[in-house]
Amino acid sequence: MPIKSNVLLIAVIAATGGLLFGFDTGVISGALPFLKDYWKLNDTDLELLTTAVLIGAVLGAISSGKLSDYLGRKKMIIINAIIFTVGAMGCGYAQSFNLLLIMRIIVGVAIGITSYVVPMYISEISPAAKRGALVTLNQLMITIGLLASYIADYDFSDNNNPESWRWMFIVGLFPALILLIGMFFLPETPRWLISKNRLQEGKKILMSVEDPLLINDIYKELIKDNELASGQQSEVKEILKPWLRPALIITIGIFFFQQFSGVNTIIYYSPIIFKMAGITGNSTSIIPSIIIGIVNVFACVVSIVFLDRIGRRKLYIIGIMGMIPSLAIAGICFIFKAELGSSLIYLSVLSIVSFIIFINISLSPLGWLLISEVFPVKVRGLGMSIGSLSHWGFNAIIAFTFLTLANGIGIGGTFCLYAAVCVVGLIWGYYYIPETKGKTLEQIEEHWRQGKSPRSL
Repeated sequence: MPIKSNVLLIAVIAATGGLLFGFDTGVISGALPFLKDYWKLNDTDLELLTTAVLIGAVLGAISSGKLSDYLGRKKMIIINAIIFTVGAMGCGYAQSFNLLLIMRIIVGVAIGITSYVVPMYISEISPAAKRGALVTLNQLMITIGLLASYIADYDFSDNNNPESWRWMFIVGLFPALILLIGMFFLPETPRWLISKNRLQEGKKILMSVEDPLLINDIYKELIKDNELASGQQSEVKEILKPWLRPALIITIGIFFFQQFSGVNTIIYYSPIIFKMAGITGNSTSIIPSIIIGIVNVFACVVSIVFLDRIGRRKLYIIGIMGMIPSLAIAGICFIFKAELGSSLIYLSVLSIVSFIIFINISLSPLGWLLISEVFPVKVRGLGMSIGSLSHWGFNAIIAFTFLTLANGIGIGGTFCLYAAVCVVGLIWGYYYIPETKGKTLEQIEEHWRQGKSPRSL
């Protein structure tokens, strides 16, 4: 059965939040070389400026989980679009390093909220058979946002204009306005409405988005879950109960291995990495980033096609088995930099592109997809907030340590270290990555309540 046009439109508009996530995450990479020259920044300043958005993302993840359960998914996305709008203008017109730092933290708050509330919104409004593809649409928009940020960086980069970084940030205003306006026309999710005992509203929206043959069964399951949840004391106490322990381990674990593969060091520092490989010039060093951005989008399209066909578990295993040699080869190339000479540029780009392909068909989309599936509706906001907090906390550690590691053990040693982490991630994934393909969110919840393992789902 094809995806209903109204469901696809809802998912595309909501996923504009993912585009902003990607754009505001990636735009810093092309701006850093110009900011370094403009304010005479050192490596610590650059790491701090890069990490500022991640600090904000952690704050956003901590502060907004219960809010999304209280206000609703739709209202949280609207609030977030306003924060994105303010942040884009504030970064573009910042008159000092400290002010830019503050505005990047504000943008980070919006990214932290968006990173979980958008996939949660899409997950709760999607028909079960198409949930993987529709939630991964958000990941596709993240990669499109990253690519757009690299293109904007390149288009506005001007080695003769020290302030060319300003427009790189301001461009983010336009998708923020699209998200803000578009969300006013979208419905709230049926699962959230039913959890608030707004039964008729919830059923009406459910009928407009779900497979007609499944509506009655899903509605009955939602009512049953709502009755079970009404006896819960608090979200925090409930989410810490033994029956939800697998969901928490999956949530924290998948983001640990996703982030400690070093993926975001490439997103944030790619121009600097390629300068280490021998590329000269601020503008020229952005070109490989655009290539990576295009590959990002391509790989994500592939994942959308296969997530609901091959399944989550198989894609995780395939992806991480490809990530390990890609990172190892990148590391070896930099270790033998002197012997490789000018060919290092091409080999480093190819190995990094290979890594990007494998992570973007697996861990990148799977992180946000799985955490939108493994929690029951009453604690889904809190659970996904924990996932978002894990993602941004690990992300911040990686971002703030990359240049220090590269200066300490060498960039080659750093990539080899990330490869070793992925080996551990392969073993962990064998035991903890569940197969949620084709399962309703209520069936997944029942599996945990019965005390079954992730592998047996």
